[in-house]
Amino acid sequence: MSERTAADGGWFEGLERGDLDGAREAIEDGSVDAPDDWPALAVESGFAGSEEAYYEALRQATIDATRRAVHERERAGDRQLIHQIRAMDDCDRVANELAERVTEWAGSLLDDAGEGVAGARELAEREDTPESLRSLAARVRDLDEEAGRLRASVERVAPGVAPNLSAMAGPVLAARLIALAGGLESLAKKPSGTLQVLGAEEALFAHLRGHAPSPKHGVIYTHEAVRGTHPDDRGSAARALAGKLTIAARVDHYSGDRKPELDEQLRERIEAIRARKAAESNGGGDGS
Repeated sequence: MSERTAADGGWFEGLERGDLDGAREAIEDGSVDAPDDWPALAVESGFAGSEEAYYEALRQATIDATRRAVHERERAGDRQLIHQIRAMDDCDRVANELAERVTEWAGSLLDDAGEGVAGARELAEREDTPESLRSLAARVRDLDEEAGRLRASVERVAPGVAPNLSAMAGPVLAARLIALAGGLESLAKKPSGTLQVLGAEEALFAHLRGHAPSPKHGVIYTHEAVRGTHPDDRGSAARALAGKLTIAARVDHYSGDRKPELDEQLRERIEAIRARKAAESNGGGDGS
């Protein structure tokens, strides 16, 4: 829709009463150079019978515009990815909690019962498992299988939502970072230091209260670049990884173009960090 000006008579010009779609588009796309007495103009043009009627029409139009915006936002790819990763984590968590109950219960009835989710899967198929226990074990099995399906979906969807972040972090970690930040846009706007400790909020708050050291990393610890680095250098590796992941998130949000050079830059940086420790070890060995 073309921009409306004060001379046009306001956002309501040319609209029929009750045309919420047209009103929403006019409010979203319209603009004016200067304010005007819109209620009086609306009455004068015949759009509203009174100023009160004008404000009611404006209220309804803005509510509809907000509702549509929220609806479209919730359907966005990153929001769907957030729902999937959270559902996957919920299934994993509940499956493991129920598996503990199954293990304890089975241990009181069967001498050779297995443990954990794997043990529950076995019990769900055994003929000598009491019916109530078998039913609970089957719930564990079903939740574990649902978690697997959700993981497969995350691995399929994440590269389309955040191609650079998914390539660098892996689809599951990328989805988890997006979920912790509240969306890809929110993640792209965060400084690398904040991304570095996402998922370590309890430790961070304890540090701020003076009860614990500052956390070096949050969920990015699961990345091989951090987990596979010597403990003495994990802080440096986490900072390097967080910096590159932040850049990847910004590229994904603002352009969406795939930048393979970011992966290579991270690889070179982590190799340089690990080489320092290797050099120190070799130096210590030569001097002994």
